[in-house]
Amino acid sequence: MDLGIGPVATMVEEYLKQMAAERALTHVRSGMILGLGSGSTAAYFINMLGERIRSGSLQDIQAVPTSEKSAQQARQLNIPLTSLAKQPVIDLAVDGADEVDPDLNLIKGLGKALLREKIVEIHAAKLVIIVDETKLVSQLGTKAPLPVEITPFEHAAHMRWLESLGCKVSIMLDKDEQPVMTDNGNYLVCCRFVGGILDPVALSRILADRPGIVEHGLFLNMADQVIVSGTQGITIMDKEA
Repeated sequence: MDLGIGPVATMVEEYLKQMAAERALTHVRSGMILGLGSGSTAAYFINMLGERIRSGSLQDIQAVPTSEKSAQQARQLNIPLTSLAKQPVIDLAVDGADEVDPDLNLIKGLGKALLREKIVEIHAAKLVIIVDETKLVSQLGTKAPLPVEITPFEHAAHMRWLESLGCKVSIMLDKDEQPVMTDNGNYLVCCRFVGGILDPVALSRILADRPGIVEHGLFLNMADQVIVSGTQGITIMDKEA
């Protein structure tokens, strides 16, 4: 369902994000090591987690954040933080996504944290993705651009190479029209493929092999469950065994 545009649509979308975050919280048990995602939907989950810890309904929780922003939010809520060096296995990671296809493959990273998200979430025993229904697509790349993290060194050359793959490339800029810097000190570019990404697996391999391409926002075969919040309620998409 198209939520439209304007203040009312924005309020509905934010409410749906909260619903999805609340449902994800039912997976959390005391004593867990959690991966904390980044972005607006994950922020709702972190807030709710902090409330449960403060109330005492959840205890002995430790969390590995996927961005400096998520880490700061967790500290403000007194959520104990740890690292993969100390906790190499994460019980549960919860994060949002920019797109979800029917096979639970994702585009993530428009919130500028794709590299750290992928590092943390590859260590999770279970990855739960929380989205509103507008994020569902039949094919990746049909709504959202693919974010790609690149080195500042010779970034124009990396962008030119990316365009040779058949996409239109633009660099993310801040309010001062300067390139956005990720937490890792790199640039982020958006790749738009007309008609979507025909072969995400092949594209991910091509990107992984290219010097100067630090990481990409294709999260393939990683999500175990997607919680979709819609105007008709919650839908659960589970990974096939």
